[in-house]
Amino acid sequence: MAITVPPPVPSATGERSRGDHARWAQWYERELGWATAGTAPVRLLTGLRFDVLQVPAAAGHAALRRLDRTGPVALSGARMSLLVAAGSAEELPGLLDWLEWGGVALCLTAIGAGGRITAPAPPGRMTGRPGAAAWLRPPGPRHEEGSRLPALAGLGSRGGGAPDLVRLVDAVATECHRARLMRARTGRSADGPTTQPLAFS
Repeated sequence: MAITVPPPVPSATGERSRGDHARWAQWYERELGWATAGTAPVRLLTGLRFDVLQVPAAAGHAALRRLDRTGPVALSGARMSLLVAAGSAEELPGLLDWLEWGGVALCLTAIGAGGRITAPAPPGRMTGRPGAAAWLRPPGPRHEEGSRLPALAGLGSRGGGAPDLVRLVDAVATECHRARLMRARTGRSADGPTTQPLAFS
């Protein structure tokens, strides 16, 4: 007689078992070649295969409606993470100046070498708790990664196949600024980390 093993049940706080998180880490390392740290939660290390731009979720959604091509995009609570080519975090201050956003207070954070973000559940797997990190635009197979990460022209060996980092940064900066103006006009303030000034890691 066959024995059916039920799937793991989330705890009262919605946390998955440590074993599930360890399997998530293995998936990222084996399928995508991405470095991870920890298992509760799993963290993706930035600055190696990719950097991350983090923006308020509302501004991120508005920017995505304007952009048909981006790299992988994840949502975690009130923040959206957009994966970009490694080295982009260092380029961002100069790029913002060139786009005439320098000196403007934006809720935009770049995470590069030495940073980390919470890993969303691998595509197709449920997290078991509301607000947990999840992929909006999931990463593709490892061999497609180089062509999917937004990059500056000439950065790395991606050629013209990568989505344009300049367009992405300009779109998210515009939407961050627009959201800030709307909050100021209505007298509302953003919650949590969205009130933080522009920072670069």
